[in-house]
Amino acid sequence: MDQTEVRQSTSGATSGAEAIRAMNAAMEAAPEQVHGEPGSCPTCGAGAASGPPSFVYALGRIEPRIPRLSVEKEFAQAMSNGEVAGQTDRHGMQTVLSMPENRYLARQLCWVFTIEGMETYLIVPHDPGDLQRLIETVRPAPSPTDLDVVIGARGPLAPPEMCNGLMVPIVVFDQIYSFDREALIKAIPRPPKTTAKEFGPAAEELFDRIMLGADNAGSTDDHRALNYLAVRYPAVYATAADAFSRNSTLSALDVQTSPLSSTRKVVDVIFSFTNRATDVVEKFFTRVDVTEEFPFLVTKMSPYFDR
Repeated sequence: MDQTEVRQSTSGATSGAEAIRAMNAAMEAAPEQVHGEPGSCPTCGAGAASGPPSFVYALGRIEPRIPRLSVEKEFAQAMSNGEVAGQTDRHGMQTVLSMPENRYLARQLCWVFTIEGMETYLIVPHDPGDLQRLIETVRPAPSPTDLDVVIGARGPLAPPEMCNGLMVPIVVFDQIYSFDREALIKAIPRPPKTTAKEFGPAAEELFDRIMLGADNAGSTDDHRALNYLAVRYPAVYATAADAFSRNSTLSALDVQTSPLSSTRKVVDVIFSFTNRATDVVEKFFTRVDVTEEFPFLVTKMSPYFDR
């Protein structure tokens, strides 16, 4: 997952003003998708996107990158005052961005969201005041287990001028959580009958299964529900730990439209555990409402029976 954090610019890069204009044009092309509010766009051109908003609830890493040579030189100037002496490049960047007088530099950066090392989104704050949340994701000593959760609305592809030729979807975020995997596992309430030695590996395995799910970019209803449960619902880990203690293995993890889904989008997340000795399958499920930007729990974890 480690990648170069600061991408070098070429002398042919566009100016900052041009990049901002290009970004605004891309966002205006599909306002109902970028801002997460359904509605018509009477002034959009023929190529404008339409339809319901596309929301994102994704787990990955946010990486700041320098898009233009002029910004690179401005950063070098800001780091030459001796305040970052003895620090690594990453730590120095974090120090510079944390200074209020350097907030303008944070606005010039590309904020790239990677999932399993793949460049997946360009992150833009819905509210300019949330720029500080992006700055806080720059860790002075990053670890391979660092994670960021981005919740927002997915817009159109970024124009090549926005981030040195990188063309991935823009996500306008409303919330960001940052943590590392170890801290998340330690924060999960442990079931009374499960020891810490048993619970830790069980929780880590379930979390990794969700993270490594096929093409989990956090943009489909299925993946948004899974990612929500992974970081907001401790009962899924308690269920997995209990099943492992009974000599069962997590044999399947399915998401399907709930029978309760009518005017709202509700999905059933089904966990299947197969006993290693008897091959008997036990299933448990929980329901999640994914209608809007912020998923929420509908039904607590309970036994599931095939209909």
